[in-house]
Amino acid sequence: MNKTKKIIAGALALCAAASSTISAFAATEHWNDASTAATEWNDWKTEWETIKNNYEYVSLTPGADETKLNFAWYSKTQEIPSVRISTKEDMSNAKEFKGVQSAISEEDATGYFANKATVSGLSENTEYYYQVFKNSEWSDPEKYVTKSFDKFSVLYVGDPQIGACSNQTNSEGDTMSGEFAARNDAYNWNKTLETALSANPDVSFMISAGDQVNTATHEYEYAGYLYPETLSSLPVATTIGNHDSGSAQYSYHFNNPNSFKTDDSVYAVGATKAGTDYYYTYGDVLFIVLDTNNYNTATHKSVIEKAVSENPDCKWRVVTFHQDIYGSGLDHSDSDGIVLRTQLTPIFDEFDIDVVLQGHDHTYSRTYQLSGDGNEHKSYDNTNYKNDDNFLTENNCYTINSDLVTGTIVDPEGTVYMEANSATGSKFYNLIPTQQDYIAERSQTWTPSYSVIDFTETTLTITTYDASTNKILEGSSAYTIVKKADSSSLKSLYEEAESKLSDGNTYTEESISKLNDAIKNADKVLEEPTSTSEQIAEASAYLAEASGALTVKEAEDNNSKDNISDNSDSEGKDSNNKDNPDTGVADTASKFAIFSTLGLVGIILSEKFTKKKL
Repeated sequence: MNKTKKIIAGALALCAAASSTISAFAATEHWNDASTAATEWNDWKTEWETIKNNYEYVSLTPGADETKLNFAWYSKTQEIPSVRISTKEDMSNAKEFKGVQSAISEEDATGYFANKATVSGLSENTEYYYQVFKNSEWSDPEKYVTKSFDKFSVLYVGDPQIGACSNQTNSEGDTMSGEFAARNDAYNWNKTLETALSANPDVSFMISAGDQVNTATHEYEYAGYLYPETLSSLPVATTIGNHDSGSAQYSYHFNNPNSFKTDDSVYAVGATKAGTDYYYTYGDVLFIVLDTNNYNTATHKSVIEKAVSENPDCKWRVVTFHQDIYGSGLDHSDSDGIVLRTQLTPIFDEFDIDVVLQGHDHTYSRTYQLSGDGNEHKSYDNTNYKNDDNFLTENNCYTINSDLVTGTIVDPEGTVYMEANSATGSKFYNLIPTQQDYIAERSQTWTPSYSVIDFTETTLTITTYDASTNKILEGSSAYTIVKKADSSSLKSLYEEAESKLSDGNTYTEESISKLNDAIKNADKVLEEPTSTSEQIAEASAYLAEASGALTVKEAEDNNSKDNISDNSDSEGKDSNNKDNPDTGVADTASKFAIFSTLGLVGIILSEKFTKKKL
């Protein structure tokens, strides 16, 4: 380990110790009681009895790129796991992909095998059907539909944390502990997903910012998380939360792309039992997922550097991790949530990260555009931390680059940090009493929420919704980042076209009209910050064609005069000779040419009085 890494590791070991002390203040402030759902709740209690013991739900995860899809599932039979996929429901043209299997040694899942497989070659906007080979037989076909690979949307949620409403009492007098807590939260989780997808049926996949479950070793909590029917057709890029990190069961349930072996000496130093960082691309976006329960930031930097170097042309870079380093919740945002702030912020600056998606603090917030302060921060100081009313004032290592609270920001400097509230309402926290200066907006409505992130080549828009109403979350607003496409070539063509119209030549009205139309079109494309590369290319082609088609009037005039002169030289030739031997042109044709040319000259002369530029 080099000197720099030793310093970082030492500082973060101290951070970890400080964090473990500070986290003791975290407490559930509110939760959503599903038992108030009356008739639906009674039906759900019956259904839960079969769900809680089913550890074999299939999970879908985005593949390494948009043409791939990853699968993971438990089974009771030792076999070669396989997935087959087809564009026909009867699976008649199915292609089969074989995977790998491993035995599970964790006590709560003893006797099960973990299976993983990846399908590839997917096309956009295509309806597929898939089956998994489980317990020596093929499952029933499930539908999966790909969306656009260029312009797409994803769901973003925080902390489903199935089983987190522990030690509460529901409307029926049941104490929320163990399976009862998981039953409550799984019901609400399913409701949020149904609500979100009914309003946003075209999302390509979902991002979960961590804490899928409350207790890492409880398989019935994973069963509650994975059971919703919507997840059979919705890939989820999960993040390792502090509640997931204590067991390898997370790594068995999710087949994350570009992950690493936990003994990797570069990309997994400090890895938790749950697994490692990973990354993937979808369209023009690079997504990087970090396990920030691992306090070795040298590991995270190595992974980010690897992901960026392998995908240098991605227009957008999005990082997800669980612990919020810039949040506004009471429990973590100014305590263990900022342990990694001084170490991660410079890394995000170095690699031009556009957006960071966080969880952990069970509140909603969005920051201004932030970057590092340029100073070196080697240590963490928590001496100012006393109690719930006196929070850390250290680790203010950031610079605020904008004052935009809502709306659209063009080519901004720095990174915007999102904090997602609970997607299930298993527990909510209060907002910190004094809103931090880096926070643009924040909210706590005590209701589950979710966000939709829309990506195009030039825009990234985040909108957050209240899952109980499907309306924009109170206290939040849509935020759009615009990154202009390269228009330098169009600007050059524009300048050349403008110079041609003032070069002293007289051009025909038709060619000038076409060029003026092309210039107006280029103006419109250049003035619109969200113009895509395709639109810029089309405007460039139109402008180049119109510029090249400019026709000088004088040239036409001179050609006409030359034709008249040539025809006059034929005077005295034998007019009765069908073919004039001196000119090689039929006499009748010569006469026709003379009269035609004279007519054309008249037209040209009259046009000389028109303006050069329309």
